[in-house]
Amino acid sequence: MTAIPKITYTSANADLDLFHRWFDEALDRVRADVGKFYPIYIGDRAVVLPRNALVDTSPIEKSLILGKFSAATAENVPAAVEAARRAQKSWERGGWKERVRVLRRAATLIRESKFDLAALMSIEVGKNRLESMGDAEEAADLIDYYCTQTEQADGFRKEMARMTPHERNEDVLRPYGVFTCIAPFNFPLALSAGMSSAALVGGNTVVYKPAEDTPWTGLRLYEIYRDAGVPSGVFNYLSGRGMEVGDALWQHDGIDGVVFTGSKRVGMRIFNGLSGRWVKPCLMELGGKNSTIVTSNADLDAAAEGVMRSAFGLQNQKCSATSRVYVDRTVAAPFLERLLERTREIRMGDPTQRDVWFGPVINPAAVARFERAVSQTMSEGEVLLGGSRLSGPVFSKGHFVAPTIARLPLQSSLFFEELFVPFLAIGEVSGLDEAIAETNLADFGLTAGIFSSDPAEVARFFDDVEAGLCYANKRSGATTGAWPGAQPFCGWKGSGSTGKGGCGPYYVQQFLREQCRTVVDPATAPGDPQRSPERAV
Repeated sequence: MTAIPKITYTSANADLDLFHRWFDEALDRVRADVGKFYPIYIGDRAVVLPRNALVDTSPIEKSLILGKFSAATAENVPAAVEAARRAQKSWERGGWKERVRVLRRAATLIRESKFDLAALMSIEVGKNRLESMGDAEEAADLIDYYCTQTEQADGFRKEMARMTPHERNEDVLRPYGVFTCIAPFNFPLALSAGMSSAALVGGNTVVYKPAEDTPWTGLRLYEIYRDAGVPSGVFNYLSGRGMEVGDALWQHDGIDGVVFTGSKRVGMRIFNGLSGRWVKPCLMELGGKNSTIVTSNADLDAAAEGVMRSAFGLQNQKCSATSRVYVDRTVAAPFLERLLERTREIRMGDPTQRDVWFGPVINPAAVARFERAVSQTMSEGEVLLGGSRLSGPVFSKGHFVAPTIARLPLQSSLFFEELFVPFLAIGEVSGLDEAIAETNLADFGLTAGIFSSDPAEVARFFDDVEAGLCYANKRSGATTGAWPGAQPFCGWKGSGSTGKGGCGPYYVQQFLREQCRTVVDPATAPGDPQRSPERAV
């Protein structure tokens, strides 16, 4: 296959005829496969649940049924957990090198089918072509990155110091056992692959629940692992409805840990309810309310471009998206002029099409949140752009709302509530001190950005802002674009639970627990000093 440059979330365009031709062909293949019925997978069994099926529709065209999926319930959870427990010891004892081999094969399979995977996500999520391909590429890179971490750490085994010449001390990180992996809709392949592969490479087994809105992409990940050689029972697939199956999973006594990406509300409920007899690992990324600061020293063209891309890429349905801006009032007018101009230039429509950048939100609940935020703005501030549902031949078929920019008083709750819709709150501040203080008032601390040409301002921003992933002067996306091995994705405060994020160098270890092994050589060790020769007779 002819090489095409890797697409990431910071790729500004893909003006490649070959790329688009292959994408069109993949769309045709995906569309030809819609409408089927799919089982759940527990161990080596495909379990068909025909009653009360989960109907997967496209947010681009609500009437398009992508497939019907067996909806697992609490009744299916014990069998899935038991299958994972039965498979865990042999998966661990097979050794880390074999796990790395199998998982690297999964990464290869993702790359080989990345156009089909991207086309599927474009239809199922409403991602544009670049975002979809970035998702597929990141999934493969995450798996490879976590395999590399394991190789570099020699399977997380380390020789320790000797207290006597007769002993050997070794430190080993070992799997907890069975993790449940509960994934979000917005990056249905990359985040699912990242969370699950880190658990798997460490020797854990997984019971996986994809988001209710993206069961098809989740099923493709199951099939990729299976085809790569992951043994039956090591990765189990349970499509289902939200808490109906999700709660039963994390509440099951046979689950040894949870890895979850989703809302703070759900995540905190899991975190507070998970541990009983003892503390269980609970790895969580819980969203954000990410701020971009525009100082009086900013390049306003770069700031406007970076904010627009970060606020409205994937319709703001990214945990890392810019959803609020604090701009120095001395440059507020020219900044807003540029931001509005760039936002008006956005190409909106069916995001599977070559020239469309902005698509629908995921479901009716997202539309309702958007409309509530607009209504609140009408009573508190001013809608500068957007503020309505989109209408027309394409838009009326799906969940389309306009990219919206609102000027609001700093005390508005819209600066602090995670909405996950294309709604950007603008607040004017008196300087950097006030901007950082307002940023830090939010419960969330995932990403943050600043635009300033003053190195001292940038340094103070890094030192004082309460966020795990911080960017300065990032024109391609003010607070977005993290990539494996480049930008660890670590949430502070209400945005995370561990202090060490995905895409980073300390992620895999969190799925493992430490065991120290001391072996004394009886042939060379001295006798028991507590026993005298006389008493030994």
